[in-house]
Amino acid sequence: MFEIKEIPPVRKALKKFVHFPIDCLYHDSPYYVPALVTDEIDTLDPKKNPAFDFCESIYFMAYRDGKPVGRIAGIINRVVNERAGKQEGRFGYIDFVDDEEVVDGLIEAVACWARGKGMTTLTGPLGFTDMDREGMLVEGFDELSTQATIYNYDYYQRHMQRLGFKKDVDWIELKITVPPTVPEKMQRVAQIVKTRYGLDNVKYTNRKKLVRDYGDAIFKLINEAYDQLFGYSPLSQKQIDHYIKMYLPFLPLEDLSLIVEQDGTLVGVGIAIPSLSRALIKSRGRLLPLGWLHLLRAFKGKNQIVDLMLVAIKPEYQNKGVNALLFTDLIPYFNKFGYEWAESNPELELNDKVLMQWNYFETKQHRRRRAFTKAL
Repeated sequence: MFEIKEIPPVRKALKKFVHFPIDCLYHDSPYYVPALVTDEIDTLDPKKNPAFDFCESIYFMAYRDGKPVGRIAGIINRVVNERAGKQEGRFGYIDFVDDEEVVDGLIEAVACWARGKGMTTLTGPLGFTDMDREGMLVEGFDELSTQATIYNYDYYQRHMQRLGFKKDVDWIELKITVPPTVPEKMQRVAQIVKTRYGLDNVKYTNRKKLVRDYGDAIFKLINEAYDQLFGYSPLSQKQIDHYIKMYLPFLPLEDLSLIVEQDGTLVGVGIAIPSLSRALIKSRGRLLPLGWLHLLRAFKGKNQIVDLMLVAIKPEYQNKGVNALLFTDLIPYFNKFGYEWAESNPELELNDKVLMQWNYFETKQHRRRRAFTKAL
């Protein structure tokens, strides 16, 4: 017997929703990287995620003969819709076996819900905001995923196309070779920018001081820098406070670079972390009983890969070479810790301002992901 069940937004049910891809669908995949289970549940929980101040959601799971065979979330972000003048529903957290009945049932469940809310299009995979994983993998199925991205099997795209979904936007991901020294051209550009605009790098060794001085400013800068990007949902003060507590206490300070004006105003930030992919695979996304130990080893032990989580530059300084200041600061630390290559993580394929910064490096595009859309 096949059935689609709505999943209530309570932690016991959400735990089953989150565990489905980890335990049922990708348990044998060497490329799938689970998210941290506790973080995923908190994101889906209306009592924990401040995005629910302006979002609403619904969750479904598909079952055949009592066994889970798929899941999906329906999401409406009212802020993004108001900014874009759209009535758009989102689907996300979508995973399924290769079965038309399962896929069709999941998509129709969310489409029916979205139509009932007055939505006229359905787009995804997207999360509540850009801080969530987004974009269906369409190239790079034999590449190890990152902790910040979705992995899915190659048949997903076929089902989206079969159901009449079209490309909305693509993100690309680059594998970037870490050079043994800062490229000479980059050093020259960094020095020119530093002198011309009176900018400087700031480094912290004390986390509490970092949070006190720049915690709020970092996320407000992200809002400014990303404001015009596809589907961006500006972070509210409540979200900013949430992410300061969630992320900043754990960032390796050597892999965090800040650029400031002479008066201390923040104009650029680069955040990187050692790859957690292998650790999350070993722990299966769980902290207990020993998942925390795998994560600790990823942070403290030898690691070939560094994940570039984000680069944000104040709009008036974009396209002026300010990114060079970030990387002249970070590259020596990357070498110190033995990183051999960096993962760019998803970048919009038409975002030339970001993609041009990799011209200094040897790169390989090794993954592509897509948001699909369809009229309801």
